[in-house]
Amino acid sequence: METWDAIRARRNVRQYTDQPIPREHLERILEAGRRAPSSMNTQPWDFVVVTERDDLRELAKVWEHAQHVAASAATIALVAPVPGAEPPGARVDYDLGQATAHIMLEATDLGIGSGHAAVEDQERAKRLLGFPDDRYCAYLIALGYPADRPLRPIANPTRRPFDEVVHWGRW
Repeated sequence: METWDAIRARRNVRQYTDQPIPREHLERILEAGRRAPSSMNTQPWDFVVVTERDDLRELAKVWEHAQHVAASAATIALVAPVPGAEPPGARVDYDLGQATAHIMLEATDLGIGSGHAAVEDQERAKRLLGFPDDRYCAYLIALGYPADRPLRPIANPTRRPFDEVVHWGRW
């Protein structure tokens, strides 16, 4: 899929088939996240990949709206330095957003759906994922093949109109 097609086809997918994701596809998705730009090239992320069904079910409990994680083929946990632990001037949230976008777009390119989730229960996440004390689990990205319909460019997305969003020169 071309980049423009992947951008137009990307949507949140929260229902997945039982088909596993090949290891080489997971590695390509992770490499896309690893190559994302970051403030001052700090690369403030670590990725923990969860594929075991029991672990996915447990991981789905870290936030009340993360039920889709339990049914995913794999979920990537984005782990970052706790606030104040990052180098001065780092923009960790922005950097994590860029890594997330890269991960989700590459998954789309491979025909793999993705759905993000926040993490509320940090203690549960830490017990399951084993990250160190100076880190926290920022986000989850569930991955799997869409159960409802394949990923294809969406002709009429539910978005605010272009002319309402874009301002040329000034507001």
